[in-house]
Amino acid sequence: MKAVRFHAYGDADVLRYEDAEQPVPGAGEVLIHVAATTFNPVDANIRAGFMQGPIPVTLPHTLGYDVSGTVAAVGEGVGSVAVGDAVVGFLPMVADGASAEYVLAAAEILTAAPSSLPLPDAAALPSVGLTAWQALFELGELKAGQRVLINGAGGAVGGYAVQLAKHTGASVIATAGPRSSERVRTAGADELIDHTATAVTAAVSEPVDVLLNLAPIDPEAFTALVALVRSGGVVVNTTVWMPAPTDAERGVRGLDVFVRSDAAQLARLVALVDSGELRVDVAERVPLEELPAVHARAAAGALPGGKIIVLPATG
Repeated sequence: MKAVRFHAYGDADVLRYEDAEQPVPGAGEVLIHVAATTFNPVDANIRAGFMQGPIPVTLPHTLGYDVSGTVAAVGEGVGSVAVGDAVVGFLPMVADGASAEYVLAAAEILTAAPSSLPLPDAAALPSVGLTAWQALFELGELKAGQRVLINGAGGAVGGYAVQLAKHTGASVIATAGPRSSERVRTAGADELIDHTATAVTAAVSEPVDVLLNLAPIDPEAFTALVALVRSGGVVVNTTVWMPAPTDAERGVRGLDVFVRSDAAQLARLVALVDSGELRVDVAERVPLEELPAVHARAAAGALPGGKIIVLPATG
């Protein structure tokens, strides 16, 4: 099979489109014929060697922890899926990923793919959808009638976070730059702040219950945003290299998101997609052999907002 792998850490040019041995499922495993995977920013950090502590991988390594595809074979003891099923999943980052024609997955992490989408587009859902869900509802405990400020809503996670917060009945204030403002508005933000033109602290007139930070931010600026959170509220942060600030005097908690695979949560997201209550946005579709160029474009800051899906050759 074809795969994009790296044999040594480094820049985008270490990625090779090459032949690799097709894996065989063991007990509890499923072999997936990949319809698509995605590019995620952390992929570049793994490839560069910056994540060897928290995400140790064995070289050569195949990236791509989002997957959509069709079950091609099942290992011993697998009864939850069958050959021919269309599935989606969030693969372990330390294992070989789905930037290949085939990939192995534990059966327990998979759920049925949305029936309302082309199967490749479903790859844009797992990791970013789960990040938004876990940030808002597990850590933020967001409820109907509450106010949430989503800082950096213009990216892929932000699009899902805005939609999910609105679906649950919250009032959504979102920050975004000019390039992504229309996409955030379409996702359902009640208030939109152009952070390039207006100070967020001056634009938010009433306290929020939850502050969700999705963007790299200066620590002092992040601390200033905490003042917008009501006493007893919560700050949730996805940029985990910079811990979420707290305000102990006012009982404001700071929590960091470490997204994990959860098939039950993913199934709920799929149900929202199929009911028309959650939209999956794909910014760009690229063939697998062009994945090294995507990494190079990411390093140059030249990628569009939203999700890029990566398509292996069919066959």
